[in-house]
Amino acid sequence: MSDIIYGFHSIKAFLEHHPERFLEIFILQNNDSYRLQSLVKELKSAGLSILFTSRQYLDAQTGGGVHQGIMAKVCSAHQYQENELPALLNSLDTPFVLVLDGITDPHNLGACLRSAEASGVQIVILPRDRSAPLNATVKKAASGAAENIPVIRVTNLARTLRVLKEYHLLIIGTAGEAKKTVYEARMTGSMALVMGSEEKGLRRLTREHCDHLIRIPMLGRVSSLNVSVATGVCLFEAVRQRNMKKI
Repeated sequence: MSDIIYGFHSIKAFLEHHPERFLEIFILQNNDSYRLQSLVKELKSAGLSILFTSRQYLDAQTGGGVHQGIMAKVCSAHQYQENELPALLNSLDTPFVLVLDGITDPHNLGACLRSAEASGVQIVILPRDRSAPLNATVKKAASGAAENIPVIRVTNLARTLRVLKEYHLLIIGTAGEAKKTVYEARMTGSMALVMGSEEKGLRRLTREHCDHLIRIPMLGRVSSLNVSVATGVCLFEAVRQRNMKKI
């Protein structure tokens, strides 16, 4: 099976980490931008061949996405299955998991995956329903992160949270009305951070399976942050706490 990726950051990240998985690379013909030509030079230096094509073809293949004049067909990554979660957890000393409960906007999902990879998250869990598919738009927004981190879709998120508890993970959910802020929570051990949907936040059953609820303190007139921004804030507070002993 193959996937489509597009855009400078996605192609460059894929070249750095998975060059062997390129199948075909398409470049917009008659495009002499320095940025594009510089990337083409890197691709050719890696022994990869380039095909030149029209803007209409790129637009059609990427669904009208902002492809920046470059697109590639690549071998699909391993698709992690729900039954692989226990083995993944067993392989980790101190699991750091991100659970995204119903992120339906592909740009938000991609940005969350990018923050997850950058912060050292080892597993991302998504519900099978009520979640954006891992399509080319998500992968472009993730800038290569979607290829570097196990993403598992699960049928029943509440049941999966119970599995995480069986493996001694602390489940920390986010909610605007929580009494404790993200800066007051302990986020140093085995844990799963659970982020809710863009509009409604955590679902009731998801919330009930959290050990603690936290919030990001808001000091201005805006009452909430975009979910991808909020995810980054919470993840990197966890990074700060988890790395204090190493500083």
